[in-house]
Amino acid sequence: MKLMCSVLLLCWSVSLAAEVRTTRNDLRKFPDGFLFGTATASYQVEGAWDEDGKTENIWDHMTHTHTCIIQDCSNGDVADDSYHQYERDVEMMRELGLDFYRFSLSWPRLLPSGFADRVNEAGVAYYNNLINEMLKYNIEPMITLYHWDLPQRLQDLGGWANPHIVDWFGDYARVAFEQFGDRVKYWLTINEPREICYQGYGATEKAPVLNVTGIGDYLCAKNLLLAHARAYHIYDDDFRSTNGGAIGISFSAKWYEPETDSEEDILAAEEQNQFEWNEYVHPIYSETGDFPPIMKEKIAAKSVQQGFPRSRNESVYQTRPVPSFYDDLDTGFYQPSDWESAASSWLKICSSETDQLDGSNLDQSQNLASIGSHTYGTDMLFSDIDPGPYRNGPCYLTPVNDYHQQSAALPL
Repeated sequence: MKLMCSVLLLCWSVSLAAEVRTTRNDLRKFPDGFLFGTATASYQVEGAWDEDGKTENIWDHMTHTHTCIIQDCSNGDVADDSYHQYERDVEMMRELGLDFYRFSLSWPRLLPSGFADRVNEAGVAYYNNLINEMLKYNIEPMITLYHWDLPQRLQDLGGWANPHIVDWFGDYARVAFEQFGDRVKYWLTINEPREICYQGYGATEKAPVLNVTGIGDYLCAKNLLLAHARAYHIYDDDFRSTNGGAIGISFSAKWYEPETDSEEDILAAEEQNQFEWNEYVHPIYSETGDFPPIMKEKIAAKSVQQGFPRSRNESVYQTRPVPSFYDDLDTGFYQPSDWESAASSWLKICSSETDQLDGSNLDQSQNLASIGSHTYGTDMLFSDIDPGPYRNGPCYLTPVNDYHQQSAALPL
């Protein structure tokens, strides 16, 4: 399987140009071959939440059931109204000079029951209109199949914790490839697996806010990876030769550095990286497959200590190898307290002066070890991919917009 991954950054780029280092006084410009684009998610922009056959998704259900779970009590019922104003959206893309636009399909808009028994022609028409409008002005579409808005009917059956979702997602992916694959050459199966599984199933930060950490997040991770593999192989086996496109998966990632040169802190940083994003990268792109060995070992040992009859982290191996967190990890991490927060508290505004560690201004963790998260981590992430332990291939950097901050007022 070829590597095609994405890392959460503030701009979207594809570039094959060599890195050129300049001083601050030098003229800076983007290299030749650098392509600009932007990205959205269907729930963030489409609106029309119950129009033309679309059914409820997990974000609709969450925001309608708990009306102020979003900090300002907003929801995506109307959002940017892109469902009705896609032509103006494309006009703004032209005004921005975009080369690419990454958007996601709404699963319940395309398949109202969640299953492939009936395709919603109104949903197909909307996406066809959007794609054709973009291509008319030479803007390349990139489609994400799943950007967090699972049909609520499937969530009622367990969602990503139900192993049958591998079949459901494969059927959905096939419908999308059949409807749009003749014009769309860039596909992403799933956006940010960690956020889906840890924040949605293991915690309460995102829909469906299950808060079953250490079990729900691991079940989600296994099934999500298998679903990605199913969609990948459907495209690879049945559509790639005809349509000539590319398909991959989009990861969010942070890089963690040891606070000191001690063996304990170095090990803690490495294990944090393994649990944080290699949980999803290792099964797909490593030569050995499955979850990282340190994850399997630590979770299995702790499961025994807790009285479970088996590990809470099941292998992802099935007929095709696919390609919780912190309680099992036993480490802590921090960011410098003087870094200014952006709209979301986890996102820090860092200048080049804060790229390097300065132990004097770090808040110490009370856990086993402390780990820093830093802006130069992007370089380290790519160093870990190439020439790291994973099979090499093209890597795309794409953005993801943060839609909400959860209110602490909601008891979950």
